[in-house]
Amino acid sequence: MTNRISRLAPSPTGALHLGNARTFLINWALARQRDWRLLMRIEDLDTPRIKAGAADQTLDILCWLGLDYDGTPLRQSSDLAPYRAALEAVVERRLAFACRLTRRDVERAASAPHLGEHELRCPPELRPADPGAFRVGRADANYRFVTPDETIEIADGFAGIRRFSPFDEVGDFVIWTRRDEPAYQLAVVVDDARQGVTDVVRGDDLLPSAARQSLLYRALGLVPPAWWHVPLILGPDGRRLAKRHGDTRIDHYRTAGAGPERIVGLLAFWSGITPGREEMSADDFLRRFELDRLGREAVIFTQEDDRWLRSGRQR
Repeated sequence: MTNRISRLAPSPTGALHLGNARTFLINWALARQRDWRLLMRIEDLDTPRIKAGAADQTLDILCWLGLDYDGTPLRQSSDLAPYRAALEAVVERRLAFACRLTRRDVERAASAPHLGEHELRCPPELRPADPGAFRVGRADANYRFVTPDETIEIADGFAGIRRFSPFDEVGDFVIWTRRDEPAYQLAVVVDDARQGVTDVVRGDDLLPSAARQSLLYRALGLVPPAWWHVPLILGPDGRRLAKRHGDTRIDHYRTAGAGPERIVGLLAFWSGITPGREEMSADDFLRRFELDRLGREAVIFTQEDDRWLRSGRQR
């Protein structure tokens, strides 16, 4: 038995779809092949977007597909104290500050471009001069990390060496929200550290986050995990799989009559295990999966994939 640990970390902001399922299946297969412990964490801190019942449904579907995990699931919302302690630690070192600027304020002041669809760069010129901003306890404020002007190198187990500049990409990013909750970047670092996670397997859309999280690990005096970022499943328009591409929820296909072997078989095809679509159990996926055969490019979900899933009604 090794002492390495990975985790599955679904967010109950919506139902599990085909893209999430493939990443989880790959993570599960890597962990079981390499004798890692595999933990389950429910990332339920994005309060306005949490869907009632989504976490339990995800756990049910993963079990139905044939995936297992070790121990009892951790729900982030059950205890905010570890995140607040981390916030206090970085603020005390003047590595984070209270910021009451709205997104519109930042956009107006910085005239900065968007990163992707959601992020806006917050430049160092907007850091407060008031020493009081470097104290925890300000109401109705985000807390932003003081991002250094340097290049961060990520040695990824699948994607290889990648370099990022969070300073240029997002600037001083939010680590605590005005809802008085930790933001994703801080929460994931705290959780992976306290759960002893050594290997993070997730979609390659989060590669830039690995650089930001590396900065937070350093600020907290922690050692970052090994990273494994795998390609996403995209829609025909080349964008990340979403509602605009139709209903790609696992539960949608399950309700329509597709069995778990049908769904795992498509995910196996997408993972380079088979040359075509064929039914497969999770155990067979585990036995046959080889990381070296996983494609380096994103996979496109096609109408043919959808038809194949729908044609596999259980009797």
